[in-house]
Amino acid sequence: MVNELEFEKPLLELQKKIAELKEFTKNSDVDLSAEIEKLESRFKKLESDIYENMKPWDRVQIARHPSRPTTLDYIPLLFTDFFELHGDRCFGDDGAIVSGIAKYKGLPVTIIGQQRGRDTKENIRRNFGMPNPEGYRKALRLMKQADKFNRPIISFIDTKGAFPGKAAEERGISESIARNLFEMAGFRVPVICIVIGEGASGGALGIGVGNHIHVLENSWFSVIAPESAANILWKDASQGKRAADIMKITAPDLKKLGVIEEVIPEVKGGAHKDLNAQAQEIDKVLSNSLKELVGLSGEELIQQRYDKYRKIGVFTESNDFVEIK
Repeated sequence: MVNELEFEKPLLELQKKIAELKEFTKNSDVDLSAEIEKLESRFKKLESDIYENMKPWDRVQIARHPSRPTTLDYIPLLFTDFFELHGDRCFGDDGAIVSGIAKYKGLPVTIIGQQRGRDTKENIRRNFGMPNPEGYRKALRLMKQADKFNRPIISFIDTKGAFPGKAAEERGISESIARNLFEMAGFRVPVICIVIGEGASGGALGIGVGNHIHVLENSWFSVIAPESAANILWKDASQGKRAADIMKITAPDLKKLGVIEEVIPEVKGGAHKDLNAQAQEIDKVLSNSLKELVGLSGEELIQQRYDKYRKIGVFTESNDFVEIK
């Protein structure tokens, strides 16, 4: 195992013991096969217990795993003939947003995706997956093109949030995100959003207004990151784990709340354990979404999108208080 997370450490320790016994048996005449078999049985049970009973914070940690697949990992496994397009025609190109045209099982589509790096050098080039205004304007340019030529839009969400720097503010980060929300609401083509990692704040919403929103089982989607919420609630960012437990930001919770359409199952231990198998799970959900949405008219797609967001969150009023459910 590589880059184990805190809750996975018992698995690593047991795996090491099994490896040591196997190595010892190989170099001696002592037969430890029975003991090895018992430990392997224990490992399988422990693995099942850990991954089937994960806490919200455990899922947050998996979503942040350095080896978690990115947009550029999934594109060649899901699409053919991908052609990347660059620039917002106003300021420049933003490496934190990947955009282009491709074919999905022969159907022309437009792909928009947030992209983080694999190492320090690439993370700097991609701004750690935190888009600047030009990233959202590039995405909007491509989405408008898709709307003009009747191509479904597929967005992959994976960001800690939009870049909060001074230069981003000067170039209008808030306006660029707000513009995307406004424009995406009125597109006459299917818009399918898939959260493949972290989906934080307006940075995620900037490419996240869709007819269908799907979230990988160990991804999260929220108005704010757990640490930031903890800093507001308790003036202590180290209470992120506590915040994650109460925020309802994980895929299973989002499904129960009606925020998303589907929870995309992950391979045991997280998507980074088997990229090809994970791509197949995404493919199933994406295929079903397109089958459902492609046949709808532009007016029907806009109405479906409107109805979807109107249903998120319910409140009741009385003379004394407003109760939000």
